[in-house]
Amino acid sequence: MMIGSAGLHLNAQSKPTGKAIYAQACAQCHGQELQGGQAQSLKDAVWQFGSKRSHIFRNIKYGISDFAMPAFEEALSDDAINRVLDFVFESEKKSGSTRPPTPEKIFTLDYELRIDVVAEGLDIPWAIDFLDEERALITERPGRLRLLEGGKLHPEAIEGTPSVLHEGQGGLLDVSVDPDYAKNGWVYLSYSHLLSDAEGERKPAMTRIVRGKLQDHAWTDQEVIYEAPHDLYTTTRHHYGSRIVFDPNGFLYFSIGERGIAHHAQDIRRPNGKIHRIFKNGSIPSDNPFVKRDDALPTIFTFGNRNPQGLAVHPSTGHIWETEHGPMGGDELNVIHGGANYGWPSITYGRNYDGGVVSDDRERQGMRQPTLYWKPSIAVSGIHFVNSSSFPRWKNHLLVGALKYEEVRLLDIENDRVMHQEIILKNAGRIRDVCSAPDGAIYLVVNGPDTVLKLTPVRDMNLEP
Repeated sequence: MMIGSAGLHLNAQSKPTGKAIYAQACAQCHGQELQGGQAQSLKDAVWQFGSKRSHIFRNIKYGISDFAMPAFEEALSDDAINRVLDFVFESEKKSGSTRPPTPEKIFTLDYELRIDVVAEGLDIPWAIDFLDEERALITERPGRLRLLEGGKLHPEAIEGTPSVLHEGQGGLLDVSVDPDYAKNGWVYLSYSHLLSDAEGERKPAMTRIVRGKLQDHAWTDQEVIYEAPHDLYTTTRHHYGSRIVFDPNGFLYFSIGERGIAHHAQDIRRPNGKIHRIFKNGSIPSDNPFVKRDDALPTIFTFGNRNPQGLAVHPSTGHIWETEHGPMGGDELNVIHGGANYGWPSITYGRNYDGGVVSDDRERQGMRQPTLYWKPSIAVSGIHFVNSSSFPRWKNHLLVGALKYEEVRLLDIENDRVMHQEIILKNAGRIRDVCSAPDGAIYLVVNGPDTVLKLTPVRDMNLEP
């Protein structure tokens, strides 16, 4: 949604209807009948910059400067904005508009792609990873681990998985298959772990990492490989981070968001707001950057990370890449360096959701700048480097999922710099995770609708038809 610029002369003593406010403030760009004009239609069930009411409210109030969307925070009260939203949503409802179906094919600069729905009827799917060419595991945030086999979703969840705190943004989150799975059978899970025996009505929780094996459609042989000290758990229910990756040297990296307590990200005595590095059995590498310090947790690899929900390993360099949610604006893409401080909340390109200032600084000595930042935020989620003979033109390109704008972006990266980015899929739902299958196809975990999509190339757009 994009609200156009118009001079406002509403009587402050009156309380105009949402329709009247829309006619004066919005119709110039979006059309008198909401049909679109200089800006998008508002009754076609397609919301370019986030479909939740809270997203649209913030877009009206604070604007989207990159797309000539002005801020109305000085001209319209919160109540007036809500009246506009009531009018817009009621008009959309009366028009009978519904979300367009997922297309069967899409065109990118390099490929024509076929889209297949390979799993549906899921309950808030969060992550996917492949066991082998025929089988993949999918997490559902309420706490279920599902098996996709031969392109079909097993009707029953895998039994015996750990209990999770499914509240707020918590639940069963990432799944990552050991690079040596064919030899050792290990599968790794991250989830929000509740201290159920703690005192108080609201029990504290924190991200926990376990590994286990699969036998007869059951989770067995579980080992806890990371659990923070219990006195460092928090009672908040968001920003768990939770991605897991393995680098070529056998290290396991995982992320924990700052849990909504911004200053914790700068405190190396705490686990939240960090990326951690351990061995696959949970032991701590002797060369971790803070391992010899008494005032730091030895697993910490980087700090100053707000809520990292994307981790990926570059196929050629072995470098760890990370995406993290900013507040309102300032989503980041970073190359991860041991011991580095990524700045949150001391420096940021975003601001608080209420429009307030997080920090007056965008850079400070000793704090790393992002490789790329998005403003407005696209709500970055899972990321994945393409390394498949099925997509030779995308070799070592980075796929970035986006929740708010329902996008998949393709980033061309050279020498740790982003040279170009392309939106290759839009409005198929909130993209939660991206992954390559052993056969080279790209899989997407989607929320709303809760599905898994498969992308396969059918034509190289750079060759003769």
